[in-house]
Order: sequence, then C-alpha cells, then structure tokens
Amino acid sequence: MGIKGDKMSQSSEEVAKVMEVKLQAIEGISMKKMFGGFGLFQADKMFGILDSKGGVFVKGDKHLMEKYLTIGAEQHSRMPYFSITEREMHNETNFLNRVNEAIELSKSK
Repeated sequence: MGIKGDKMSQSSEEVAKVMEVKLQAIEGISMKKMFGGFGLFQADKMFGILDSKGGVFVKGDKHLMEKYLTIGAEQHSRMPYFSITEREMHNETNFLNRVNEAIELSKSK
C-alpha cells in the first residue's frame, strides 16, 4: 500500500509473487490490490502490506516497536506496520515468525 493515487511499480508486482510463494505455509492467506500496493490478509484480517515500491511491512504494536527498530526495521509512516528486514526475508523461520506474530496481532484488534 502507499498513498492513494500511487502507481504500482514492477518491483511491487515481483515482490507480490515472491510473497505468494513464501506465505504458502500459512493457511488462508490472500492479497488484495490497494493504493498502488497490496494488502496481506489472513482470514479477512489485514496483517501486512506491500507498498507501491515493493517494501514488505507487517503489523506491530507499541510493545514490539523497540524490538523491530533494534533489528533494523522501519515503520511505515504513522501506521502500525514495520518492515521485514532483508535478513528476515532470507531466513524462512524468522520470516514466518514475524508474519505469524502479525497475524496474531491482527486477530486481537
């Protein structure tokens, strides 16, 4: 997702294809085009976003913010979503842990 009116980049489309593969291990995942990017959903609850430039962000909260920022994640503007670092993207266990954490947060809100 991005700012309303943003155009989806080729990078965003490519990352969406990668994410479809990486998220196959989790049941009920879907993606919807939104604001030049994609919303990531599990059981109709949004847990993440792919922005118009291809950045991947997952839901976080004030308790996890410090942890995420310490590992190099960046917050998506003022939204409660934090980037998945390159290191996490390349480590399947870390990646799925972050995603599952975000899914659990989305269910509680």
